[in-house]
Amino acid sequence: MGARIVFTTWGSYGDVYPYLGLAIALRARGHAPALATSPYYRALVEGEGIEFHPIRPDVDPDDFALILRIMDPRRGTEVLLRELLVPSLRESYMDLFEAVRGADLLVTHPITFAGPIVAEQQQIPWVSTVLAPLSFFSIHDLPVFPPMPRVVHLRRLGTGMSRLLLGLAKMITRPWMEPVRNLRSDLGLPSRGDPLYEGQFSPDLTLAMFSRVLAEPQPDWPAHARITGFVPYNGPSRMSPELGEFLGSGAPPVVFTLGSSAAGAAGTFYRESARSAAQLGVRAVLLVGRNPANRPPPPLPEGVFVTEHAPHQELFPRAAAIVHQGGIGTTGQALRSGRPMLIVPHAHDQPDNAFRVKGLGVARVLYPRHYTASRVVEHLRALLREPHYSARADEVGRIVRAEDGTEQACQALEAFIHARGRSAALPRSH
Repeated sequence: MGARIVFTTWGSYGDVYPYLGLAIALRARGHAPALATSPYYRALVEGEGIEFHPIRPDVDPDDFALILRIMDPRRGTEVLLRELLVPSLRESYMDLFEAVRGADLLVTHPITFAGPIVAEQQQIPWVSTVLAPLSFFSIHDLPVFPPMPRVVHLRRLGTGMSRLLLGLAKMITRPWMEPVRNLRSDLGLPSRGDPLYEGQFSPDLTLAMFSRVLAEPQPDWPAHARITGFVPYNGPSRMSPELGEFLGSGAPPVVFTLGSSAAGAAGTFYRESARSAAQLGVRAVLLVGRNPANRPPPPLPEGVFVTEHAPHQELFPRAAAIVHQGGIGTTGQALRSGRPMLIVPHAHDQPDNAFRVKGLGVARVLYPRHYTASRVVEHLRALLREPHYSARADEVGRIVRAEDGTEQACQALEAFIHARGRSAALPRSH
């Protein structure tokens, strides 16, 4: 008999897709998965036939003023946590409390702070996950902190410096998590570490749902961490006939996208992208998202196709190169495609992902404040003309595709459920 598994997540599509993809795979294996997340995603989840539970706060991807603040490289993470998520913690707790009734397992996203509390309070088996290496905050593999990306180079001074820098980050962010500690205290639960750092991890199993090409296990990762590889969700949406016709009518284009989050804070990205394509003399596809302000003013250069969105798993393999924001979902699909990329990181995990992908030899990095057509042309010319980028991207793509993160994650969860069930069935000693 299958298990009832509740996944809880919060954020952009990149934070929802992996859990939806995993839920679909587990349903095919005879389990009863449910997804508990922002009400905005109800239609998407229920459209796949997956049980849905709304969890506050809701997110509106069309609130472009809020998205602009959340994507600010200096204060975006603080805005996200202190102004949006943590003030709604008790509502999130109550919503998730109802969602897990009868659950055999709860699986949490790094910033679903109510998740560990509900699991402990209800004594439900719990597996934590991370989607990007940043979430481990390892002193042996120091991440890039968005407000100060250059600080990462101090890792060369050893773990002592990394410990100092991480300690400073914890000191700055500790007040942000005070409501989480207060709720635990009110419920009579013991302290179990900073909720933003070690407190996010299950003592039994953490799934690192990214590729090993981005990071290998470190001595200070949770003891039961397991890398699965990316868990993609390739939903029902298909490429439009118009885009398919464009792709078939000429040379592979450069694809420009800011994913589902940074597209709300695009600024001049798409205008400069169209100009760079014209200056370089290449065809281009611009995935501009839902914000009308993102569409470059007419007339468009010849060979530039503009659309709100397109399925990355279909489009990226047909690109010459991919220019994107470095969100982990987009990064995973770009790596799978085997195409070189220019990454334009904004906030959160994006600068760290960009740093790691650049280190693989498949990408260049250009920060938004420097994103002008002339600089984009310079980077794209190198990516398109220097053969080592394409060769290395193809090599990495083969590695990523072979990992089969969905199968690995399913096996890990099923083994965990089986082990817990076997342990519960053992007779107790007296």
